[in-house]
Amino acid sequence: MDFLRDLAGWSVLAAAAFLLVVQLVAHEIGYRLGTARKASIAGQAENVGVVVAGMLGLLAFVLALTLSYSTARFNERREGTLSEANAIGTAWLRAVAIGTPDAIKVAGLLEDYLRAREDFVKAGLDADAIAAANSDTSRLQQSIWAGVTAIVRERPDPVAASLMASVNDVFDTGTVERFAMNMRLPPQVFWLLAGVMLLSMASVGYQFALKGRPVRLLVLLLTVVWTAVIVNILDLASPRIGNFRTNAIVYEWTRQGFQGMAGPSAASQ
Repeated sequence: MDFLRDLAGWSVLAAAAFLLVVQLVAHEIGYRLGTARKASIAGQAENVGVVVAGMLGLLAFVLALTLSYSTARFNERREGTLSEANAIGTAWLRAVAIGTPDAIKVAGLLEDYLRAREDFVKAGLDADAIAAANSDTSRLQQSIWAGVTAIVRERPDPVAASLMASVNDVFDTGTVERFAMNMRLPPQVFWLLAGVMLLSMASVGYQFALKGRPVRLLVLLLTVVWTAVIVNILDLASPRIGNFRTNAIVYEWTRQGFQGMAGPSAASQ
């Protein structure tokens, strides 16, 4: 699975081509095996057809299962970025509304925190960029919490308490998003999908050999369709590779909202 993930990180088309070739090889192996055993199992083609139908049904079930899992993971990442950006925006507004020097400092730190979280989502497979974004996140969380603590101690009222609650939500949503970005398709599910896929292709080739009709063009079309579905499933399940990447535009929208209000961003213009 790591090989396929690295290959997809380099090129999704290369990963698709690899899956296509592997399936065609499995089909050819099944076809040649069926050709070699055709004489010894004459008259059992109908029985083989039942088994092949069962294999194809199982493949359809596994594809539906993995597609559901991958779609859920993609939605979690997308909703996580939206929730985090909204939480940061809420905390920033409350800090600006308090207006004390400590609160304005917290608002400025939240702007830096927004950039760090955006860098984390957009880091891709760059391990150094991910580590740097996580390091900045931890450092800024400490500074923000120290500033909020000073505000609460200075004025222990509901306004300061609401700021503390908002900042706590910011940190919680950051943890949720980091967890979602680290979630991948479990290896057991991937190998189940790969195993059923290869066995299905081999069984189809075996049945065609017994029937005496290779129908290679239709097999190629079927394999292309299966490959497209599998690649999209793996793409949806992968947080940092492929075309279905988590969009970080919500962080930019939040930053644009900062610029139109009286806060650290507006003051620096």
